[in-house]
Amino acid sequence: MTAKSMHMSAIPHGAANLLSRLNWLNRLNLLSQLPKRPLLERWATRAAGAALAAAAYLVCLPWDLRNRPETPGAINETSPVSAPGVIFLAVSMLALAAYFGFRDRLVLALLLVAGPPATLMYVSFDSHPEPDAAVWPVAWAFFTLVMGTGVLAVAGFARLFRDSEG
Repeated sequence: MTAKSMHMSAIPHGAANLLSRLNWLNRLNLLSQLPKRPLLERWATRAAGAALAAAAYLVCLPWDLRNRPETPGAINETSPVSAPGVIFLAVSMLALAAYFGFRDRLVLALLLVAGPPATLMYVSFDSHPEPDAAVWPVAWAFFTLVMGTGVLAVAGFARLFRDSEG
């Protein structure tokens, strides 16, 4: 029994079947490990991943640049955040986390997938006027921790399906 067949026997049958069906992606180098790829391809892939994470945040949670209260005298500002937007953002970030967890190092998956949305959220919260200023640092820290934990968990799980030889 070869090392590769022993490794594949450790993967559940359904997952091994799925991986064999995705073999054409590996031939296109879309699933090969990034640290072993040429420098330009490696960083272009990482930049594209960070751009996709930032774009997902901007599309799913658009900013209300007016930063105005809904009614005069209210301290709550209008917010364009919707439940479907948050769900789509979470799904797209988790998909990116799985992809980069499979292909790259865990730390880089965290930085590439959770970093851009956390930065954009910080800029968005920091642009609010003073009445919100007491709460936003705590909200930003909480949401950044949630995003980072989710990205690390999914990226770590995706690494279980990596081929140890390649």
